[in-house]
Amino acid sequence: MAKNEKRVQVTLACEVCKRRNYITMKNKQNDRERIELTKFCRWDRKHTLHKETR
Repeated sequence: MAKNEKRVQVTLACEVCKRRNYITMKNKQNDRERIELTKFCRWDRKHTLHKETR
């Protein structure tokens, strides 16, 4: 069975320290733009904005 091509794996990078901390999945049809989430950065030790990288 083929893997669903609508969901893709994306990497989230911290906007403060620029490190790539998280890997998540998103639906390419529903979320066309790059996603932005507030996640915990373990190097900054606080919640910061993480944006999708390519």
